[in-house]
Amino acid sequence: LWYGAHTRSPSRVEGDKIESDLREYISSNPEELLGRDIVERFGAELPFLLKLIAPAKPLSLQVHPSAEEAALGWVREQRSGVPIDAPHRTYRDHNHKPEMVYALTEFEAVSGFRAPRRALEVLAGLEDIPLVSKTVERLHHGASSQGMRSAFEYMLLGARDRDADVDDVVERISARLARDASPSSHSDSIALRVAEHHPGDRGILATLLLNPVTLSPGEAMFVPAGCAHAYLSGLAVEVMASSDNVVRAGLTSKYVDARTLLDIVDVRPAPPIRLAPERSKPGVEVFYAPVEDFELAVITAAPHLSDAGGRGPRIVMAVEGTVEVVCGGSAVTLSPTQAVFLSAADVAGVRGVGRVVRASVP
Repeated sequence: LWYGAHTRSPSRVEGDKIESDLREYISSNPEELLGRDIVERFGAELPFLLKLIAPAKPLSLQVHPSAEEAALGWVREQRSGVPIDAPHRTYRDHNHKPEMVYALTEFEAVSGFRAPRRALEVLAGLEDIPLVSKTVERLHHGASSQGMRSAFEYMLLGARDRDADVDDVVERISARLARDASPSSHSDSIALRVAEHHPGDRGILATLLLNPVTLSPGEAMFVPAGCAHAYLSGLAVEVMASSDNVVRAGLTSKYVDARTLLDIVDVRPAPPIRLAPERSKPGVEVFYAPVEDFELAVITAAPHLSDAGGRGPRIVMAVEGTVEVVCGGSAVTLSPTQAVFLSAADVAGVRGVGRVVRASVP
């Protein structure tokens, strides 16, 4: 479920004498609705999308491009005549797509590459399977990032006659978990769960090179451009730059473009980027991402009216209980998943028993 004004699927807007989509509504008076500062920085575009994401099964192994990569990819595919809605289209707009997830339930993912040393520990005991042995060879050679790039490329694309090795690795992982001999029971459990939904997919093995992440409710993680990741289970709020650019390497029935992904992926070892909130006032936690496109606030409503905060265009969505958003002389009552758009000129407050999230521009 997403709220925003992206050209591929803008949200519907309903209000007093208004019945259109959010993109049309903003285009009718962008400077008033977005504010002059936003129009100068981003053009007549809402810079962010707000989503609820609930993986019922592991989602694709993917990377999002930087702004420069997205612009180049967009022009390249436009010039090649690839229709914008073609299944094999990779760049559907010219924007980057950094994102942040805020967990509403326990939320599991893999994100970013391990250090090669730790990856070798996780792969230990599987080296007699050729697909793994060749990956391990590559991890041993070159500087850490060079070795990881070579290993990741081989694991995704190398020796296509070794595809059957994926099933052998899954069997071996299952066996070592059963005898309590796993070097990382968390990573092995993830690989087996992914294999249930995507049997034979090389992305199963690729997850062993990535950091496993478990977010507890109320925790947040930032995913920058170039970061290899996959969301596995749970329920979360997701806020991101307004883009639909997703480059996939596996674990999906959608278009896979592993070669392009390898061109833009950042293989430097790095832990997942967890964000700690700043508590600007009682009942308000703000997660500041290191980008200009968005920030996310979590507001616990009280029976008395309190400031909804934020500047510029905002989307406020209920995630718990019943919360009333009051603006000027009008009020809207929100139940979970319902949302309102606030313009740059709107000064709003919230009251009730529950929580809302507020996506806005820094």
